[in-house]
Amino acid sequence: MSTPQCGAVDNLVGLSAGLASFALMRWDNLFDDLEGQLEQELSAEEVDLQAEEERLRLGRLSVRDRIRAMHESGGIRHPIRVVLMNGTTIAVLPKTIGRDWVSGDLVDESQRESQCIVPIAAIASLVLSREQVADSLEASDESAHGLSGRLGLGFVLRDLCRRRRAIDVQLASGVLHGTIDRVGRDHLDLAMHDAGTPRRENAVTQYRLVPFDQVQLVRV
Repeated sequence: MSTPQCGAVDNLVGLSAGLASFALMRWDNLFDDLEGQLEQELSAEEVDLQAEEERLRLGRLSVRDRIRAMHESGGIRHPIRVVLMNGTTIAVLPKTIGRDWVSGDLVDESQRESQCIVPIAAIASLVLSREQVADSLEASDESAHGLSGRLGLGFVLRDLCRRRRAIDVQLASGVLHGTIDRVGRDHLDLAMHDAGTPRRENAVTQYRLVPFDQVQLVRV
């Protein structure tokens, strides 16, 4: 009589162990599923956060930032075509990025070697290649430009004044040639004289006071 009872007990023990093992497997699977879902959600949240941070970064970019990024990334292998507010289009290889100006080599069909200074406020648009667009969107390091990035247009014009360099100043109304006599807070005094002639009092034909916001381009 005792043998059947022992068998029944053994069956119950085996059944209980099987159920416990099955339940444990289900719990393991459940936790695995939860862990996988959590990882996916965290990954998706991180991607969304990165995308939002990138949107915010792009929203803070200025024209100066875009030019600086091209300069830092090596995207200035070809000149940038710059359309000025007066409608003139020039090709420039930027070399220095100031606070509110860009200087560089002016490239034109005359093959005349010259440098130029372009006030950023005088830029109507930039004509870029696909590669230059991508380069201009890269993050750039402001500190890499040192002091020049903090210098305004007035400073670089005062340097030209100190050097007594003859320059061409392009305005919306035309081009003025001469030498800067002095630079104020928002304007310059230009002593006009013929190209190739040193600035002497008897060679000066006119004196022009030119507000900075009228300057489209300075050609050195």
